[in-house]
Amino acid sequence: MNPSPGPDPADLAVQGAALIADGRPFEAIEVLRQAMAGGEPSAPDLLLRAYLASGSWRAVVDWLGPLVDDGHVRFAGRLGVALVELGERERAETVLRLAVESGDVPAANDLAILLRDEGRMVEAVNVLVEAAAAGDQLAAANVVALHLDAGDLAAAAAAAERYATERQPDTVLALAEVRAQQGRHGEAHDLYRRAGQLGALRAHTAYGQFLSGTGADPEAVEREFREAERLGEPGSAFALGRFLYDEGRFDEARSYLQMAADEGDRQAVEALAELDGVEADEY
Repeated sequence: MNPSPGPDPADLAVQGAALIADGRPFEAIEVLRQAMAGGEPSAPDLLLRAYLASGSWRAVVDWLGPLVDDGHVRFAGRLGVALVELGERERAETVLRLAVESGDVPAANDLAILLRDEGRMVEAVNVLVEAAAAGDQLAAANVVALHLDAGDLAAAAAAAERYATERQPDTVLALAEVRAQQGRHGEAHDLYRRAGQLGALRAHTAYGQFLSGTGADPEAVEREFREAERLGEPGSAFALGRFLYDEGRFDEARSYLQMAADEGDRQAVEALAELDGVEADEY
């Protein structure tokens, strides 16, 4: 009797993709390894997505490093991100610069963050200005964010006013953040709402945080965080979890904080530790 055939590699790839979409990248990894072993053409890219989503940075480097070394520069940006996460900053900078120089303009945002974290603000801003001029959708907004992080509100305002355009919704959100810091709350409200209508990446999360900081009705704050969750905005799980925690709704908060912690959010880990009355190192 012939042994029964194993799972179809194409079906495994579909299953792996579904697990990634469902926020279960660790489970997806083994499924996609099987799909790749079975020769499924889509499996390598899906497996890379699973590694990235799960924070398996060493696996990413081991996979992509040889490819980039062999001239496959389209992987350089993702390799650079993994190297940053592993603390290999010098190599990360080299790889990210290679990515940008090879036409991966969005990698400029990761390079700028690396430069900022090393205190090289002028270089970071210059990298983003060049990326914005090349049409990157996030770089202009990130110029504003860099200036705000550095406490230079005047420079942030000048950049926000220069770049703001409804063709790039995140620049509208950046201008909202500046107006909020300037105390021009009426304008900020309008800009946050418009950024949300235009589809800015973190519009509802940022608006919820603004409303919370100005003492708005908690129901209005929660509506924004719930909408951010529905849209899958980056950081929305922690924002909603922190809000629920601060409202004393601990049981509801836990699942969101755990979700954010699983995605590598250190603030979420600290909030969970605070909730459980233990040290963050215990997680």
